[in-house]
Amino acid sequence: MDLGLKDKRALVFASTKGLGRAIATALAAEGAQVVVSGRSDTEKVAREIAAETGAEVTGFACDLHERSQVDALIDQAEQVMGGIDVLVLNGGGPPPKPALGVEDSEWTLWFERMVGNLIHAATRCLPAMQERGWGRLLTVASSAAVQPVPNMALSNSLRASLLAWNKTLSSEVAADGVTCNVILPGRIDTDRVAQLDAARSEREKRPLEEVQKSILTEIPARRYGQPKEFGEVAAFLCSERASFVTGTTQRVDGGQIRAI
Repeated sequence: MDLGLKDKRALVFASTKGLGRAIATALAAEGAQVVVSGRSDTEKVAREIAAETGAEVTGFACDLHERSQVDALIDQAEQVMGGIDVLVLNGGGPPPKPALGVEDSEWTLWFERMVGNLIHAATRCLPAMQERGWGRLLTVASSAAVQPVPNMALSNSLRASLLAWNKTLSSEVAADGVTCNVILPGRIDTDRVAQLDAARSEREKRPLEEVQKSILTEIPARRYGQPKEFGEVAAFLCSERASFVTGTTQRVDGGQIRAI
C-alpha cells in the first residue's frame, strides 16, 4: 500500500533510538523527509536512516525537557524542510514511584517535561497545518495511560492527560484536514522496557529472567513486540490513507491491555 507520505515533511521527537527511531525510519521508508532529534548522536542516526531508506534525513540535538530547545528544534526543522506536515510527539518517561511517594515539586517538573512541552510544540505547529489543509499529529504515550502500572504513578497519570488533550484537540482541527491520534506501545523490545524490567526485578527481589517470563504470560502474543512493528503502525496513522482516523488511541501491545 502506498501511504501517500512521499515528500511529506516530518519532525519526530526523541528519535535517535527505540520507538522514536522506529517511527522516523518507517516514515523515511515511505519517502517522507524527516528530521530526527535527541540529546546526542542525531547526525549519526540521521545518516544511518538515510542510508537505510534513501530518504532525506536531518538530525538536530534537542533536550525535550527544555522549552527553549523545543522551540529551537521546531525553528530548525521548519528552516531545513520548509515546513512541518507531520509532527510526532515522543519523549522519555519519568522514574518509577508510587503515588504517595511523589513530591509536589516532582508533579510540576514532570508535567512540564512530559506534557507541557509537547502541548507547546503542537500548539506551535498545528496552525500552519490547518492553513495548508493537511497535517498529522501523532502522540506516543504508554499502555499505562489506560491500564495503570504499579509503581509508575507519574507515567500513569501524565500519559493519561495526553489522551484527554488529544481527544479534545482532534475535534477542533478535524475539519481543517488535520488528524490527531495517540499510539500506545505495550511491551516493545527497547532500552526503556529493559530498564523497567530490571527495576521490577530489583523491586520484587526476583531474577530478571523470571520477571520477563512472568510478563510474557500477560501478553497473548507471548512475546515482546519489535520496534519496527510499532513504527509501521505509527507511519500508517501519519499517512494519507488514515485521513478519516482521528481522535483515536491505537494500541500496539500484542493484546496485553485487557480493557475493551
